Amino acid sequence: MDSKVLWKVISLLMACSLIGISTFFSLNGWNNKGINKTADPNLSLWTDSAELKTKLVNFVKAAVKEGDPGFIPKENRIAVFDLDGTLFCETDPNYFDYTLLVHRVLEDTQFKDQANEFEREVANKIVEQNKTGKSFEGLPVDHGKAVASAFSGMTMDEFNSYVQEFKKLDMPSYTNMTRGDGWYKPMLQVVDYLQDNDFTVYVVSGTDRLIVRGIVYNSPLKIPFTQIIGSTESLVATNQGETEGDQYQFKEEDKVILGGDFLSKNLKMNKVIAIANEIGYQPVLSFGNSDGDSSMAEYVVDNNPYPSMAFMLCCDDTERENGNIKKANKMYDICKEHGWTPISMKNDWTTIYGEGVMKKQITAAE
Repeated sequence: MDSKVLWKVISLLMACSLIGISTFFSLNGWNNKGINKTADPNLSLWTDSAELKTKLVNFVKAAVKEGDPGFIPKENRIAVFDLDGTLFCETDPNYFDYTLLVHRVLEDTQFKDQANEFEREVANKIVEQNKTGKSFEGLPVDHGKAVASAFSGMTMDEFNSYVQEFKKLDMPSYTNMTRGDGWYKPMLQVVDYLQDNDFTVYVVSGTDRLIVRGIVYNSPLKIPFTQIIGSTESLVATNQGETEGDQYQFKEEDKVILGGDFLSKNLKMNKVIAIANEIGYQPVLSFGNSDGDSSMAEYVVDNNPYPSMAFMLCCDDTERENGNIKKANKMYDICKEHGWTPISMKNDWTTIYGEGVMKKQITAAE
């Protein structure tokens, strides 16, 4: 056989083989990134008995398959996640943003002598709450106001740098974990799975949006700042003074700085308003952990033109996490009432923060 003819035959056979391989992967759900979108996800940190592991996989498989009754167009594949207690450690001994204010006002040697009376009052209420569990009416909003004033005048880069330094501090209740390491690893797997299947993931938090950005910055949660929604505070130009924003023109020498005023606490109905305003689509998946997320969950599943589900974390693990059984049982009851899927931190996760991280065993003497 002529050598040229031989090479043509070989080339034809190789092409056929490649087409066959490509067809095989295509038929079996593999995309060009090597991700099998229809196969079971890598939810290796979830136990086989976890309800989410079955329900979410079935939901996603249907959502990405055109022609399936559960198919959801890509632009409508939107999942909203609360942050504290849903993706990230909620209490050690309190919320990240509460402990940040206490650090700024009572511990930061560069600022604590400049703190005003209101900021110190709010910070001391948080300290008392940490010690005794006492509730203070209006504390979430007062905290927001104190954060806004205590960091007033910082540029957003300066504020982010401050949060990054705070994230380096050790978690008081855990070994081998810093403030910035408190991510729930099983939940990060859920986010990865959804993103691999063309879901757009938003964080919708009661924490100040700028603080959430700082927590997410340089972290394992890979979402852009444009997909972070939170409580809001004012921003102004450095030379704006008391002039209203609609009367002031931003100048070349200006920078955007924190203005010192608290605007809105992103909880309950405010989460629904923020989603409607900033996302513009009704999400199809909701993940939360408290009654502050209940409105968001109800909005996702109520009169949705597409299949939708709500999941709620229950903080029932007191061995590996600062759990609260009373709060967990309340959430189990709420899930049963509304038909939402509960997630047990104790029974559904093989780990919380990963290997090497241990909750400290506090003795009576301590």
